Amino acid sequence: MFRDLPRAFSRFVPWPRSLQGQMLFAIAIALLIAQSLSAALIWRAQHERHVGALVNSAAFRLLGPPLYGAEGGERGGMRRDRGPEAREGGPPGAPGFRRRPPPPDDGYRLPRPLRVRVDNASPEQPGDRRIAAAEKNLTEVLENQGVAVSQVVVLERDPHQDSVIAEWWEQQRHRFAAFSNGEPPPRLVIASFKRSDGTWLSARVLTPAGERQLLISLLWQTVLLYLVLIGAVALILRRIAQPLKALTRRVEDFARDRSIDGQLVPGGPEDIRRLIEAHNAMEARIAGLLDEKDVMLGAIGHDLKTPLAALRVRIEAVEDDAERGRMAKVIEDINRSLDDILSLARVGRPSDPLEMTELSALVADVADEFEDMGEDVTLGDTARIVLPVRATWLRRAMRNLVSNALRYGQRARVSLVREGNEAVLRIEDDGPGIPEGEIARMMEPFTRLEASRNTATGGTGLGLTLARAIADQHGGSLVLANRVEAGRIAGLVATLRLPVT
Repeated sequence: MFRDLPRAFSRFVPWPRSLQGQMLFAIAIALLIAQSLSAALIWRAQHERHVGALVNSAAFRLLGPPLYGAEGGERGGMRRDRGPEAREGGPPGAPGFRRRPPPPDDGYRLPRPLRVRVDNASPEQPGDRRIAAAEKNLTEVLENQGVAVSQVVVLERDPHQDSVIAEWWEQQRHRFAAFSNGEPPPRLVIASFKRSDGTWLSARVLTPAGERQLLISLLWQTVLLYLVLIGAVALILRRIAQPLKALTRRVEDFARDRSIDGQLVPGGPEDIRRLIEAHNAMEARIAGLLDEKDVMLGAIGHDLKTPLAALRVRIEAVEDDAERGRMAKVIEDINRSLDDILSLARVGRPSDPLEMTELSALVADVADEFEDMGEDVTLGDTARIVLPVRATWLRRAMRNLVSNALRYGQRARVSLVREGNEAVLRIEDDGPGIPEGEIARMMEPFTRLEASRNTATGGTGLGLTLARAIADQHGGSLVLANRVEAGRIAGLVATLRLPVT
């Protein structure tokens, strides 16, 4: 199930293909989720603290200060305080005297007549924003203090829109602006509850509009922390990915050309360094084995061709022309087999460099060679494609494919087209084709299907193998497929593809 997550996620967001990109993308998503959850929890805690402070301030005013009516006169309250501080237990200096603490400082102190009022109706008006969490907490506080309440309202209002403090607010607006330091103006919070006699006791509290600023600050903090973490992770992944990319390029280069000089310098973490060192040792051993193979095959070719040449001279003394011809043919077959074997051995370590070649001209030259020999070769559509190739080897591959088509299909049709980023060479014949289960085996060395193709032909069975090796040498591929017409096999198609860089 988890292996299918990248595939399902890629339907909505492009999934990176490199190791570094996938790891960085996955860590970025995980960090984004973690940071978002962390920011949400911090915001929730700050919001609860803000609501708690707001409720405490409103409850203190509702339970403590003198009460004023809508006309501004003092009407009495739960506890009447005449001085700047409430006195309990008698006059100052008395044994039971203690000072009641002042209300919490909200930073924006309203005049005493504007703090607590008794109104005949709910203070709520259109445009106010109810604070449900504060209403619930304030209800619990009032009930714990033994105050019977039937309805509690806590709302936020623009001070300009409140008729009670609007005049005072206009007088103090410049003072607030001078000390705001660019912060938004405070908001007015009205906490009110309905008493048993039907009147509403309301407390007004000016509170800084800090929640929005807190949210913005929290978002910036989250983004900054996210970028720092992603940057650190990206540096670590880059240190890991760079040696792996270099190792990948080295393996690709070694697959194309085993004669590259030098070794890859180990780098990155210890595990990556050990991997590169192991690759260097393996590459050196493979190169040594290939060198030994080339030396051995060269020695075999030399040692065999010398006595074959001597035999070729000696058969001239044979008087029977038919016997001499058969012996010469056997020697010629052995020489041709040796040439194919040595060519197949050298194809992985070519000595000639890549040269810019026009493939259409090369294909036309090969077709002309067979036409000059009277063979039925037809040159079809050819596109002008210029590629860096080893022309000698590629010409050898084309000759093998055309010869194979002529040997088993009597005629060959050659075409060259460009499909996307590939040059596609197709050679078609009209022969009996190859059984589907045997097509892959035909690419193996010394494999022939004479019984199913043409009993009158011979060959070493290395032509297709050598052509495929040459295609692989150029970063391409060779594919055989039967050509089906009207439900039956009408011939064979050999498709050689080369990448267009």
